[in-house]
Amino acid sequence: MKAMRIYLSVPHMGTLEQANVDEAFASNWLSSAGPHLQAFEREVAEALGGGLATLATSSGTAALHLVLRAAGVGPGERVAVSTLTFAGSVFPIDYLGARPVFLDSEPVSGNLDPALLREYLRAAAARSELPKALIAVHLYGQHADLDPIAAACAEYGVLLIEDAAESLGSTYKGRQTATTAPLSVLSFNGNKIITTTGGGMVVARDPALIARMRNWANQAREPAVEYLHRQVGYNYRMSNVLAAIGRGQLKVLEDRVRARRAVAERYRRALGDVPGLELQGEAPWGRHTRWLSVIYLDPAIHPGGPRRLIEALGGRGIEARPVWRPMHTQPLYAEAERVGGAVAERLYGSGVCLPSSSNLTTSEQDEVIEAVRQVLVRADGAAPRPAPRSSGSSSLAGPRPRRG
Repeated sequence: MKAMRIYLSVPHMGTLEQANVDEAFASNWLSSAGPHLQAFEREVAEALGGGLATLATSSGTAALHLVLRAAGVGPGERVAVSTLTFAGSVFPIDYLGARPVFLDSEPVSGNLDPALLREYLRAAAARSELPKALIAVHLYGQHADLDPIAAACAEYGVLLIEDAAESLGSTYKGRQTATTAPLSVLSFNGNKIITTTGGGMVVARDPALIARMRNWANQAREPAVEYLHRQVGYNYRMSNVLAAIGRGQLKVLEDRVRARRAVAERYRRALGDVPGLELQGEAPWGRHTRWLSVIYLDPAIHPGGPRRLIEALGGRGIEARPVWRPMHTQPLYAEAERVGGAVAERLYGSGVCLPSSSNLTTSEQDEVIEAVRQVLVRADGAAPRPAPRSSGSSSLAGPRPRRG
């Protein structure tokens, strides 16, 4: 067994983060207020292109909860959402007593299918069952095809929300992620392309909405000497210390995107001749950050599917995971309304996420590549040629990843 496990996606810290944290400690701004928090919100808005209001939160899930409440979502109402996603995209719907409606993916990006959405909204309007909002999720660093999605929502009066938790740094037709919809959310969890170790952010075009959500995130305290409350609030604010980390991380976002794209490109070159294996493509409408490198296995050639590969890699000290299990197949949502689902199920049944950290070394990636090739030898014994080894320096070289 190797001395150190190769993880899927780990934090990649530099010197700026440590300097900012030291300053926060020295100034004693350690809680949910302070100059780094205000600066981080401002700098994220600027990085996304300006003209935006932002609110740093304790998690991306908390950010989405605030957004849905600001949208007026209440008990019994429908909220449509991509079925191929993490549970954090869905749980806030339940927090408010609303009902998720799961929509299928299109096969190019694995994200929400715009044509299917339009069909659903047309039928829902005829039944007077339109959803209050639609959450369009951008998976693994690649944008959904958002313009037709936004057009359909506008036509039927449905609020569009971008779940950009996995897509910071990606673009759509030249626009930054989280800038098309009126309300969007980001995540800075420890495994994301940049991290505050834990945290999220609301992005909005209406500063008044951000002000309302800021109050809720601060326990809905009224401006009074005593703790006065007229409505329910939450402890959802990011701390100044974590924002200090985020400010350092934000400065190297483009470096992190380049590194992860280089990891994916090397997988493509080194594994491209493995029968029945395909690296997820890049949709023509924008830049894929390759937050995670996803491969798909042809079940006719690899009947063991993702599970066999994931278990075999795990035995070699390499972490890999299936793509998100479609939410309509989760036991919790067995009775939930859904539209389609076959595409998402197919992607789940064939997809594997490989180690993708921006500080993944070339030697570590060599280990992953060689292990994948060894596991996916064809049943007739005809294996592809040996994986090419790296030589010389590389932009991927760096300290060995730490566990996130």
